[in-house]
Amino acid sequence: MQTSVRLSEPAGKWLLAVTALGSGLVLLETTVVNVALPALEHGLDASLAELQWTVNAFTLTLSALILLGGGLGDRFGRRRVYLVGVVWFAAASLLCGLAAGAEWLIAARALQGIGGALIVPGSLALIQASIHPDDRARAVGWWSGLSGTAGAAGPLVGGALVDVAGWRWVFLVNVPIAIVIAALLARHVPESRDHRPAHRFDVAGALLAAVGLGGVTYALIQPTAAGWAAAAVGLIAFAGFIRVERRSAAPMLPLALFGSRQFSAANLASFFFYGALAGFIFFLPIQLQLTVGYTALAAGLALLPLTALTLALSARAGAITARIGPHIPLAAGSLCCAVALLLAARIGAQSSYWTDVLPVVVLTGIGIPLITPPITTTVLSAVPDARAGIASAVNNGVARAAGLVVVAALPLLAGLPQDTAGNPAALDTGFDGAMLACAGMFVLGGLVAWVGVPRPPTARKPKTLLIG
Repeated sequence: MQTSVRLSEPAGKWLLAVTALGSGLVLLETTVVNVALPALEHGLDASLAELQWTVNAFTLTLSALILLGGGLGDRFGRRRVYLVGVVWFAAASLLCGLAAGAEWLIAARALQGIGGALIVPGSLALIQASIHPDDRARAVGWWSGLSGTAGAAGPLVGGALVDVAGWRWVFLVNVPIAIVIAALLARHVPESRDHRPAHRFDVAGALLAAVGLGGVTYALIQPTAAGWAAAAVGLIAFAGFIRVERRSAAPMLPLALFGSRQFSAANLASFFFYGALAGFIFFLPIQLQLTVGYTALAAGLALLPLTALTLALSARAGAITARIGPHIPLAAGSLCCAVALLLAARIGAQSSYWTDVLPVVVLTGIGIPLITPPITTTVLSAVPDARAGIASAVNNGVARAAGLVVVAALPLLAGLPQDTAGNPAALDTGFDGAMLACAGMFVLGGLVAWVGVPRPPTARKPKTLLIG
């Protein structure tokens, strides 16, 4: 039986540090590329569609395989699968850094996503399995803050690397970080697993999920006859996925989990929250560089308050959630982010950082920490500890799929040109529409969480729903 450790103990601190570093590395790679997109457009002569695929190839494999990654960790050992993911991620990052063209980079990014699918669910499952129950909400808050800060720091790190060393180092920097994580993991993190493993893995489900997500994404990025054919294939694959999951003795996505109102509502809210955030993080660095005229480093520095506030507030938000439940933090966070993105629509060619950009960044930096720890805690408290890996994987899969769909759909819906650098006026108009759409998604997420997540019976601890 796994021994629980307290967060105040050295073992608990090391566990938190290593899991946050790993998930933070994946989140960093999710956002660090965004500020490098104009450099990639120039360096690889890439179109807007190829830039979208540079982002979405990573998100596609991460989304499609993250459930399988959580199941692998539960069965074969979360630390072991986590380590494999870290090594895989480092190797794929090296391939990205050596890319000779956009197609090579897109393929390597897809491989990166596979490594991320082994890392992310294991990081949170290790906390859930090893940290004492009384410390879990606080640990999740710290995990959200530390790993989320890595994601928020992505634009700054990416901007500095692009301006100082070139875009290739946006990927190559992952290799030494991964080596450090692997060494710390082997030394300080205990193994944990589900002792009632499934007899086989749902490979068919994983493949159908990948085809479904890939087909829909292709249609959104390439709205041609071939795109609509891909959409039809994707929808058929999704229907097959649901059928396979219902009939499988060991489903990748146990549909019984969604029998919990808390679990279902929290994941639907996550789709809106993380989709809106992905759209914001994708578009803002491009807008700042191509429309306002910032350098890559200046665009990264412009987002620095978001990083600082995410780190400063996430642990506090986790503690508040443990005391009063998730409803008020989620409502406040979604409102802050919605107002921020409404204000973001004012950013244009003549914008001032202090009056136009900074208020957007500060409000988002306050809102995101009020969303991430509560929604994560809500998802995990809806399942027993033995299902922590799959619950974490489902929520992360929902979050990544939301980003995949939004980044693919918004350029089409907002009317952005393929040559964004050559048409700043169209980019500016499309950016405004995209920000308004993302603001609406934050509002929808807040409403779903407020109405759909049951209130805990006590103010101290979120309710745990046992699912058979």
